[in-house]
Amino acid sequence: MSPEVPTWVGVAASVVLVLLAAAITGWQRLGITREILIAGLRAFVQLLAVGAVLSFLFGHAGLLGALAWLAGMVVVAGVEASRRAKGMPVALRTATTGIAVGAVTTLGVLLVLGVIAFQPRVVVPVGGMVISTCMQVAALVLRGLRNAAADLRPQVEARLSLGLTADQALEGYAGEAVRTALTPVILATKVVGIISLPGAMTGLILAGVDPITAIRYQIVVMYMLLAAGAVTALVTARLGARSLFDDAQRLRPVG
Repeated sequence: MSPEVPTWVGVAASVVLVLLAAAITGWQRLGITREILIAGLRAFVQLLAVGAVLSFLFGHAGLLGALAWLAGMVVVAGVEASRRAKGMPVALRTATTGIAVGAVTTLGVLLVLGVIAFQPRVVVPVGGMVISTCMQVAALVLRGLRNAAADLRPQVEARLSLGLTADQALEGYAGEAVRTALTPVILATKVVGIISLPGAMTGLILAGVDPITAIRYQIVVMYMLLAAGAVTALVTARLGARSLFDDAQRLRPVG
């Protein structure tokens, strides 16, 4: 076994870190000790399950199995993103569509151009990074639209009464939701390599890959995430904004 990869004994030893975090929060009476312990247990179980599934996919299911796995990830990501925007009409459909378009667009471009290999061992982890970013962006966009519709309802309805269309009445607020959603992705791209060494690059370096080679891969990943986030934000904002109005261009109630 590679010395850079922890043994199961090392994994067991790392549980001390979870217990330390739980002890600190318990000592300070923050009320999140139970959540930390549950999160640690869930991470262990979920990662073991995912590892077993990926081993099967890479060894037996082939490319179709990998694509089916990614499709399932998109569905789960859509559910999670929609939960962050309770009260938004058709939030699940909007989030899932935005995530799917963002992921398919960016992965498709890289695959067609031959930048990444069309292999399950490559498509699944890279696709997972893309879908995760798209999920976060979609959730922030939907939350921003919901807050705008709920908190700024008088302003939006005033614009509608002046003859503006639904898109025009919500235009500035939708743009703000997109900017807010993309800020974390943009900041991460700006400081990559300076403040943090992202997962793809770190993993390759730990695997013994030359740092310059790892950097090339990380550059592709960061550009991919930036593009995926932008596409997801725009699609989600457009669909989300439309869902806030009925056929008569009246603002729907938002919980």
